[in-house]
Amino acid sequence: MTVKETNDLAEISRKAGIPANLQGCHTAFIESYVVDGHVPVEAVRKMLAERPAIKGLTLPDMPEGSPGMTGKKTAPFKILAIGADGKPSVFMTL
Repeated sequence: MTVKETNDLAEISRKAGIPANLQGCHTAFIESYVVDGHVPVEAVRKMLAERPAIKGLTLPDMPEGSPGMTGKKTAPFKILAIGADGKPSVFMTL
């Protein structure tokens, strides 16, 4: 693993193809995919097992109760896939 600290996370997400309105607060690159935000590990495992033709996954903002966030989960999380065209679709709901 390589950690690169930055003061401009939005730039990293933008260069990775995550639209501004769908960016999270963390960005990871796993193999050929980008994972942006507090995406649950179940979604990452599914992506790596299925190998869809997408740029990656995002869970925008910092939802309460998501992995790494405090608080109680109040609604299902909609994890979004970012297609090769940059358009989002629901990848899975947890």
